[in-house]
Order: sequence, then C-alpha cells, then structure tokens
Amino acid sequence: MTNSHSNLPDMKQTMLGLYVTAKEAFEQWQAKPKKVKIIDVRTPEEFLYVGHPTMAWKVPAFAQTYQWDAEKEQFPMRPLPDFLSRITEFAKPDDTLMVMCRSGGRSAMAVNMLAQSGFTSVYNIIDGMEGDKVDDAESVFHEMPMRNGWKNSSCPWTCNLTPERLVLPSSDPKGA
Repeated sequence: MTNSHSNLPDMKQTMLGLYVTAKEAFEQWQAKPKKVKIIDVRTPEEFLYVGHPTMAWKVPAFAQTYQWDAEKEQFPMRPLPDFLSRITEFAKPDDTLMVMCRSGGRSAMAVNMLAQSGFTSVYNIIDGMEGDKVDDAESVFHEMPMRNGWKNSSCPWTCNLTPERLVLPSSDPKGA
C-alpha cells in the first residue's frame, strides 16, 4: 500500500491520497476479509462481460451516456445519484474500502465521493480490473489494458454474477 502519488496520473489521484495495486488490495482482503471490502464501481455490462473479483461488492457509480463527446472522442459517463446510499447498505464510514474500476480513473472519482461523505479509509485500486495500457510498440498488446490490474495479477475473478454482492442503482431514472 502506498500513500505516494508523485507518479500517478492526475485522473487516478484522490483527496485521501490512499492507493493500492490490485495485488495489494487482494492481499489486504485475504489478511482481513471481514474488515476490508473490495468495491467494483464499473457498469453491470463490465461485470458480466469482462469479469469481476469474486469477493467484490459490485456497486455501479456511473452510467454510460449515449451522447458522443467529439472533443474527448468518447461516450462520457455520468455519476449515479444513489451511489452513496447503495454503499451504506453494506459499509460504514470507518470500514476499509478498496475501490476499483477498469483502470483507476472512475474509482478515483468514487473514492472522492465517499471521502466527501465521511468515509476515511478508502483506497483507490490504481490499476483496476484490466490494468494499464501496454506501452510497447513491438507488442501485439500495444495500447491494450493488459499490464498489471486484477486480471493480470493472478487475483481471483469470475464472469459469474454473485447476486448477493450486486447493489444496482434505483430503477427510478432520477435515482430517487
């Protein structure tokens, strides 16, 4: 576990300054499974088709929009208004939470939302589920998120859903 953020991209940094790799998060959970909670904030589609940590609470924090952002060349995500209330269904502000997304950006935003709501021991899993992009022009995996991350660090994962750890957003479009 590290509190250093000197070499982290801005998008992965959080106001709490608490960071772990996927491998470190798994080791922390193994050492104290009743005290450490792994929280995966990706979309349900990512849980289903990419996989998720077997012990993770799956709590989407953002939803995909379908309006193209030409400047960023992507479909942006929007925060889900009931994210915090869904977290409090199973976690308390003094619990140790390890938050992950695909590669550390959305999880950093989720960590900040939790910190602003009084959670104090929330770590960003900086390499996420899939890891960082391979930066080797000679590799067939160049620019693919396959360097480190949960899946590439021999941490247990599955594509089989665990409904008892799935905390989905409200079906009310306003999130109420």
